[in-house]
Amino acid sequence: MSHEHGNDTPHREHSHVPPDPALRVQALESLLTRKGLVDPGALETIIDTYANRVGPRNGARVVARSWANPDYRQWLLDDATAAIAHLGYEGRQGEHMVALENTDSVHNLVVCTLCSCYPWTVLGIPPGWYKSEAYRARAVREPRAVLEEFGVRLDDEVEVRLWDSTAEIRYLVIPQRPAGTHGWTEEALATLVTRDSMVGTGLALTPEQAGDAP
Repeated sequence: MSHEHGNDTPHREHSHVPPDPALRVQALESLLTRKGLVDPGALETIIDTYANRVGPRNGARVVARSWANPDYRQWLLDDATAAIAHLGYEGRQGEHMVALENTDSVHNLVVCTLCSCYPWTVLGIPPGWYKSEAYRARAVREPRAVLEEFGVRLDDEVEVRLWDSTAEIRYLVIPQRPAGTHGWTEEALATLVTRDSMVGTGLALTPEQAGDAP
């Protein structure tokens, strides 16, 4: 069927949608604002809440609790959704959680190959690189190369396990607890947990890197 008639405007519009996810979001936000469907002030509040206040700090507290409390760590590994909700972190984008524990022999890496499924309740808004086509494709093809670009260099003996986040299941990586933190409080331990370490593209900070003391 020909598309050269006067009703092909939607086709032309879609063909000019920016390829980069961040640009697509910006374009959509501008369109909704112009039509009066979105209040820019309310939108900024939501973004600030998830990016800074809710964001990765929630996940850091979950990880810190698992480091300090073996019983909680086992609960987190057995039923992450319930264990995370126990700390008050639940809601959309975090209904079905699975915790993945990094060890001396296994390093876990999370990607969403289809779009950008991400556990907002514990990690906040997904970063631009997580949503990019380059990360989604290369993490599958060459995970070790991607990790090295993030500054994570693993021994050849360490197995890299890739996990594909979906609308049904989202993942939280429990990074290894840094040495030299024995006796630290959960609050102090949480300062060592980064967003990237909970995705698998980073490691937890050492006490020296964080510049923190218990």
